[in-house]
Amino acid sequence: MPDLNPIAKRIHNVQPRPVRLSLDDGETGVFEFSSTEFFQREFRGEGVRTDADGDADFRLITSEDHESVLLGRSGPDEEGWTVVGEVVEAERAAE
Repeated sequence: MPDLNPIAKRIHNVQPRPVRLSLDDGETGVFEFSSTEFFQREFRGEGVRTDADGDADFRLITSEDHESVLLGRSGPDEEGWTVVGEVVEAERAAE
């Protein structure tokens, strides 16, 4: 079986502690994920952003080819999820 996505593994290993995510557009944010899990190579996670946008929910998923981790957002007045961007780096955030 091919290796698991390294960014997904990093997020999974850091949570439930805060994790700083960097997106492909240069944006960074601190998130706390209440759950992350792997289904074979597929990765999923759900949580909140703690440094801004506190009313929205966030979700992590791997792309169809399992090469990228995507961050989705759903705000309080929105139906469904919008892809915010691709996670290019994940590190433990200072608590």
